[in-house]
Amino acid sequence: MAPVRFVPAFRLSMIAVMGAIALGGCMRRSGPVAVQPSNTLDSLAYGGPAGPGPVAYAPVAGPQPEYRLDAGDRLRIVVYGQEGLTNTYAIDASGAITMPLIGSVPARGRTPAGLAAAITARLRNGYIREPSVAVEIESYRPFFILGEVLAPGQYPYVPNMTVESAIAIAGGFTPRAKRDGAILTHPENGALVRAQVPLATPLSPGDTVMVGERWF
Repeated sequence: MAPVRFVPAFRLSMIAVMGAIALGGCMRRSGPVAVQPSNTLDSLAYGGPAGPGPVAYAPVAGPQPEYRLDAGDRLRIVVYGQEGLTNTYAIDASGAITMPLIGSVPARGRTPAGLAAAITARLRNGYIREPSVAVEIESYRPFFILGEVLAPGQYPYVPNMTVESAIAIAGGFTPRAKRDGAILTHPENGALVRAQVPLATPLSPGDTVMVGERWF
């Protein structure tokens, strides 16, 4: 008869411990969580079906991405030496500007420098030999504020605004307003990101602020 081999007790203990650690690691793993942002002002103003909580949104510290143009922005476009082309142009609902000679030029999603380059290329194509173009923002597209403020609506954006200053522009809180924060909806990468934010949060052109009602 073959001899029976006994496994020492401490080896059995080590095997049990290693198995527990491996099992615990597997149990703690979780897959990615999909969050669907809200996409309409009606859903902000009147609520909607229950869904996932707000997406965490916070302005990134450090250098900010260069400003991207969109409908509602008003631009001062200077074509040096060409008074007939130098003027103020508004980006229309289709996201374009319309200039003499070259017609419609897409502006949505471009930086001011990118738009200047596009206009320069159009003018060089059979109109002006060596055009020199500069684009600057004359006024930004508006922001929107809804909910428990005295004068909800659409207002011109001013650089360095915060949620608190937007509420002040809209006449301040109503007596029923929740005063410790607001819901901010921010356009980002073609989608809308919605989050509960403190009053000191910076505001961007095109943002929507929703001031809620307190329940006591």
